[in-house]
Amino acid sequence: MGDQTAQSKPSEKTDINQDELILQQQRRIEKEIQDKISLVGDKESLKALESEYTEDDVYLAKARVLAQKYSYFRRTRPDGNCFFRAFSYAYLEKLLGNKEEFGKFRELAFKSKDSLVELGFPKFTVEDFHETFMEVIDKVGNDSNDGQAELHKLFNDQGLSDYVVVYLRLITSGQLQKQAEFYQHFIEGDRTVKEFCHQEVEPMYKESDHIHIIAMSTALNTGVRVRYMDRGAGTEVTAHDFPEGSTPSVHLLYRPGHYDILYP
Repeated sequence: MGDQTAQSKPSEKTDINQDELILQQQRRIEKEIQDKISLVGDKESLKALESEYTEDDVYLAKARVLAQKYSYFRRTRPDGNCFFRAFSYAYLEKLLGNKEEFGKFRELAFKSKDSLVELGFPKFTVEDFHETFMEVIDKVGNDSNDGQAELHKLFNDQGLSDYVVVYLRLITSGQLQKQAEFYQHFIEGDRTVKEFCHQEVEPMYKESDHIHIIAMSTALNTGVRVRYMDRGAGTEVTAHDFPEGSTPSVHLLYRPGHYDILYP
């Protein structure tokens, strides 16, 4: 009996080592992919999207239909933060041409810190991320800068870009908790809204779903149109507007597990 136990241990250990090696290899591959792709890329023609699917009739047909509605798209790094990064880049870019709307957004962003602290978020953490968030907004909106070039530079600086993502995650979490009664119906499993926020919204690299998009677009009082490109029937790339019935300021392309920016 004792011998059998002793013999089983090395094989268990080998299994664990094997799993760990596979995980390490997966992380290495992911890191290589990430390092090759900018956090936010340059504008590309929709033809570039079509060229990705020359071997895939379903996606190729959908890419062609999409090209009738949109002129360009902009890739974001597939790191689980792509929704928040794509949205914030596209929204600030859109606001560049509208001083009045930019001012309204700046005021909303400025006041958001106090709302989060009132909801019980730790003041020190919120202040730290809020400060950088405001710094990015002010640099982009500064008349003495080329706003577009500044936006692109800031969003491809990993530190600043990630701070923006973290702060948007906090804003989204705050909105979910503020309207917990409403959002509870959307949460699967036996989790409270607060638990869901701690597990699925606030941590970096966690992918976003409808619930994140509804909460964030509601909190920032702006519309988002997401085009869903999948293997569903037909050639139409289905559009969903968040919040429902809103006029979209930002257009995003969703392919399973990933968001990029679209330009009508």
